[in-house]
Amino acid sequence: MIDNAHYPKKVSLVEVGPRDGLQNESSPLATQDKVALVEGLANAGLRYIETGSFVNPRWIPQMADSEDVFQRIARAPGVTYAALTPNLKGFERAMEAGASEVAVFAAASESFSQRNINCSISESIERFRPVMDAASAAGIAVRGYVSCVLGCPYEGDIKPSAVLTVCQALLDLGCYEVSLGDTIGTGTPGSMDALLNALIPTLGADRLALHCHNSYGQALANILVGLQHGIARIDSSVAGLGGCPYATGASGNVASEDVVYMLEGLGIDSGVDLDALVRVGESVCSKLGRENQSAVAKARRK
Repeated sequence: MIDNAHYPKKVSLVEVGPRDGLQNESSPLATQDKVALVEGLANAGLRYIETGSFVNPRWIPQMADSEDVFQRIARAPGVTYAALTPNLKGFERAMEAGASEVAVFAAASESFSQRNINCSISESIERFRPVMDAASAAGIAVRGYVSCVLGCPYEGDIKPSAVLTVCQALLDLGCYEVSLGDTIGTGTPGSMDALLNALIPTLGADRLALHCHNSYGQALANILVGLQHGIARIDSSVAGLGGCPYATGASGNVASEDVVYMLEGLGIDSGVDLDALVRVGESVCSKLGRENQSAVAKARRK
């Protein structure tokens, strides 16, 4: 029998499929289909949905229609429709489009920071100050992301102390929460346990979330370790949307369906209707012409 006395009684899922998932898909999705995806996720019980990204469309062409998506969705009560905003211009666009909340991102690896956003980690933190000031003035919450917390494609293993430094900087800046991203999916339950042992005594489990990629098939195991540490916020992507650009042929984001199934098996409430979620994932995969990466969805096909 599983002793779940130390697990959270309820876990909040952060659905990243419409943003982090779709931006890494090679096939574009029509705006009306993105709207249907977001609405379907809300109807399935997701209460936090990354709906789009306000970055330069030359960088992420898949997110060029984020304004339209935000403006066209039928908003469900109690649902947070969030946007990624790397700079003040992006924040202003997000506000005009009606985003409920925004997010900023940094990296725990200097090499990844330089190659991904062309600046050092400390410079990236400074770039967020105008966003944080504007968000504070507008009463908008800001979530933080940290990439490469368990491994970097250029530097290999990342020290937990480096992750702690970046997380603390984002929290000090005003982020209410930091999502720990295993960007290339090389983390294992052992390295996740070591990371959380280093972070939680200083930061607390209530200000941390997990964003695990499944490139090496370790995502659910790593999330389980997070639950054992009291982490109650998990990022996931319907149908496992999104690829891993640093591991050719590998899957990317952990599938929301698989996370919900595991949570149900642990007796942990997520508030999500698994059957409805599976249908949403199958629908978007059909429109994208891609294979569903959710093991649960594949197992439930008739």
